[in-house]
Amino acid sequence: MHVSLMKQDSHISITQTFTQIFDEAHSRVLASLISTFKDFELAEDVLQDAIVSALEHWQTDGMPSNPAAWLLTTARNKAIDRLRRHKKWMADDNEIDLERLPHPNTPYAEVDEKTFPDERLKLIFTCCHPALAEEAQIALTLRTLGGLTTEEIAHAFFVPAPTMAQRLVRAQRKIRDAGIPYEVPAANKLGERMAAVLATIYLIFNEGYEAAFGTALMRQDLCAEAIRLCTLLLQLVEGEPKHAMLQLFRPELMGLLALMLLHDARRKTRADADGHIVLLEDQNRGLWDSAQIARGLHLIESALLLHQPGPYQIQAAISAVHAEAARAEDTDWPQIAALYDALLKYLPTSVVQLNRAVAVSFADGPLAGLMLLDQLKLDAELGQYHLYHAARADLLRRLGLRDEAAAEYQRALELCQNEAEREFLNKRLVSL
Repeated sequence: MHVSLMKQDSHISITQTFTQIFDEAHSRVLASLISTFKDFELAEDVLQDAIVSALEHWQTDGMPSNPAAWLLTTARNKAIDRLRRHKKWMADDNEIDLERLPHPNTPYAEVDEKTFPDERLKLIFTCCHPALAEEAQIALTLRTLGGLTTEEIAHAFFVPAPTMAQRLVRAQRKIRDAGIPYEVPAANKLGERMAAVLATIYLIFNEGYEAAFGTALMRQDLCAEAIRLCTLLLQLVEGEPKHAMLQLFRPELMGLLALMLLHDARRKTRADADGHIVLLEDQNRGLWDSAQIARGLHLIESALLLHQPGPYQIQAAISAVHAEAARAEDTDWPQIAALYDALLKYLPTSVVQLNRAVAVSFADGPLAGLMLLDQLKLDAELGQYHLYHAARADLLRRLGLRDEAAAEYQRALELCQNEAEREFLNKRLVSL
């Protein structure tokens, strides 16, 4: 019995260690395989086979000294064997010279930084190529760099797993068939691609922070994944100091990471124990994550010192003003309104105008905010956006216009598909 328990404990230890190694090595090994073989499907298949082999061999042979190199070598050998066995050759412009690759029996110990460079920066730009649809960019990024399964990604976006699997396959094949290069783009294309990369990461975070569907207010797994991806991207960019054009985007990258950290620092106070929404002004600020706030503030302050302002930095600065207020009544709303004025120069969108009007309502009173909303005629553009009607309802409520406020809350309820938000809106409606 004692021996059996020891074996069981050893098995649990190996499994836990393996899970940690997989989380740390998966995206780097996959990126290296895709870089070598130019085929997402092949790379994913052989990596999965290597993982199965690892589970079999590590239990009996023990953990290798370099687990990531072991996985890469095993997966690469399986890919070479498969290509040779099936004579599967790529198109002429992407053909792989199999004879120049390491021999299939190359020991993993010979795999070092020179033969196993970090290719994840190239993978990020490939997943976020503007030729791919936005949903495909997000799904590919979560799959290849986040290591999420197809089922997990499908669950995150409330679509059937087969539907998500088809989207992933179509995106992967489009990259292959269109000959989308696996590289950090040239200087003249870097701006467009970096914008897509940052937007993809932010969309992942937003879907987690303000879940569009479901019963929960937020999806912490998606928020954490977006922060992890952005941290990784910043590390990779900082590791390329000689790439001058790439460094130009570092301030915005720092701003995006700061923005997400400052928002996410409030996650424990955004809902009560029963899952009910708690407004920003009612949150217990003592429960905000002070370490995360400090990190976010340091990032945005460092970014602004580089004197290359951008929309993510400005949004992070707005979040910083909230984070620095010890009490809700200490919030510097005039400064927030001014920052939204600056943001409009970069993002002249209706949603930014809406947020600015709300900030003005706290700085100069609800009537000023309501007049701004009506003056901008945002109803024509945001008529199907539930948060527009919720904001307008709140301004009307603060002005004592109960019937008008009730009508707006009712419209917001009709458009909202998140149960936590619907419950909050309904409470406000009932209170009127």
